[in-house]
Amino acid sequence: MAVIKIMDELLANKIAAGEVVEKCASVVKELVENSIDAKSTEIKVELEDAGTRQIKVIDNGKGMDKDDAILAFSRHATSKIKEEDDLYRLTTLGFRGEALASIAAVSKVDLKTCTKDIGTHVVINGGEIKEIGLGDARKGTTITVSELFYNTPARLKHMKSLYTELANITDYINKLSLSQPNIRFTLKNNDNVILRTDGSGNILKVIQSIYGTDVARKMVPIKGENPDYEISGYISLPEVHRSSRNNMVTIVNGRVVRNMDINRVINDAYHSYKPDNRYPITVINIEVDPSVIDVNIHPTKMDIKFSKMDTLLELIKVTIEAAIKDRNLIPEVSIRKEKPKREELRFDLERRSNTPKIETEEITFDEPKIPVNESIYEDETNGDIVHEVVMENDEYKIKEETKEFMPEMYPVGLVHGTYIIAQNEKGMYIIDQHAAKERCNYEKFKKAMGNPNIASTELLFPITIELSNDEFIILKENMNILENLKFKIEEFGINSIIVKQHPAWIPKGHEEESIRKIIEIIITTKKDFSIEKFNEKVATMMSCKHAIKANTNITMEEMEALITDLRNCQNPFNCPHGRPTMIYYSNYDLEKLFKRSGFDNIK
Repeated sequence: MAVIKIMDELLANKIAAGEVVEKCASVVKELVENSIDAKSTEIKVELEDAGTRQIKVIDNGKGMDKDDAILAFSRHATSKIKEEDDLYRLTTLGFRGEALASIAAVSKVDLKTCTKDIGTHVVINGGEIKEIGLGDARKGTTITVSELFYNTPARLKHMKSLYTELANITDYINKLSLSQPNIRFTLKNNDNVILRTDGSGNILKVIQSIYGTDVARKMVPIKGENPDYEISGYISLPEVHRSSRNNMVTIVNGRVVRNMDINRVINDAYHSYKPDNRYPITVINIEVDPSVIDVNIHPTKMDIKFSKMDTLLELIKVTIEAAIKDRNLIPEVSIRKEKPKREELRFDLERRSNTPKIETEEITFDEPKIPVNESIYEDETNGDIVHEVVMENDEYKIKEETKEFMPEMYPVGLVHGTYIIAQNEKGMYIIDQHAAKERCNYEKFKKAMGNPNIASTELLFPITIELSNDEFIILKENMNILENLKFKIEEFGINSIIVKQHPAWIPKGHEEESIRKIIEIIITTKKDFSIEKFNEKVATMMSCKHAIKANTNITMEEMEALITDLRNCQNPFNCPHGRPTMIYYSNYDLEKLFKRSGFDNIK
């Protein structure tokens, strides 16, 4: 007797739903992407109880006729691809033909759609068609998904709290609106507007709608290209950063994707401009021939593969570095009139009596996930020159660049032996003397370590260092690194070494401490060791150890020398750890602090 049988189609759809429909945001994603593929210019997403009770998506796209409206809920039914070759030149967001079938299998669906004059109305419960009839003659599609997972209690039980579900949906619509700025998006929950964009095609307006005016003012436009890829978008100034990578948005041919390698390269491009455990806000749009990428990796279609990935990563890094290099990055302290607090957006956390109760949990976000729209900018580039990077003769070159070096300033005093007060005709600067000296030291050590002709110093009294047996083995394997840095080291007994010579850049009086730290770095970075990371860690360590300490009074001449050294740095605005070296108060903000603004007669 045969034990292998063809699976029932409804059961197969429920199983497929486990991959396609993971949460309420998954339903929103699939429905909204269908609306985009239908050439909609306006899409409304209306939720009840964060989508757990009902999700309604309304668009003004091309709609469907009666036959297509019924067939669309069949598994593997799609209008996006017709033959195998289409899979390698996809221009639509959807193509797998399983989303609607999977959604309908685990919910109650009400579809109203119309192409021109005659509308179609289809009702499906748990994958079974209950009603087919005439619908409204409004061009476009309205699809309502209610009681998600009502017939799969195991999935319903493991849904997150309402706030988490709403945050996930909001996060996705935010990213989608950044990828499709020419579409008017509206997101509501229980009739409360969470997000509204104007569909003008201005990405900066969308950024403002999501993150607010302050962040939008600190976004820098970028543009770059090579023979395979074109990139454009906006990146935040280094002073704007978040605790999560979630705000690093990557868009490929209009599709929001996830890629850890791209996120890593973006973060590396900001190295030493911000703390390592903080991440910038970026919106990077990548245009590429569809044949160069593979979207058919996962049902969510957010993980894709790139051909010539190394050239893309290099282009992204060079373009971002060009946008922030040689720019005045001194954070400005702005004194604004305090605005009355907005009433926080609230939504009902209690489920109706006929819906199973879902446990709620407390969620803490780095910033509000449900922003309130403010005024929108008219200027796309915010007054900045776009730093366009192009490849010429196998080298990247910057077509246009804004040179905004650190302004001249003059010290006038020291506060608490830590902060230098300086001034110029524009305003006042407060300089952290430790962070400033760290930056100067860091660039000096990096330059010295990269010099093949490093001078060395003989030790009058050699330094003996004893190690554990495993540490001694690791050090012996990497002894060539120290030799290249002009160290002269010999074995000295069991698990011990003797240092007879060291590079001249090690500060006098701190030889043993510095050498022990350098050896410690070699030992602790035994996995995935690279000379670049080693030099970086040594330079950072040395710069911090030998910087001016807080509560140390220095003379006016020393202040002037420090400011001069800082102005000669490639990046004078941040210490190696990413902390700012200085902040700026404009004359206008100083006058506002002392209520002098607007009183010209006061001198």
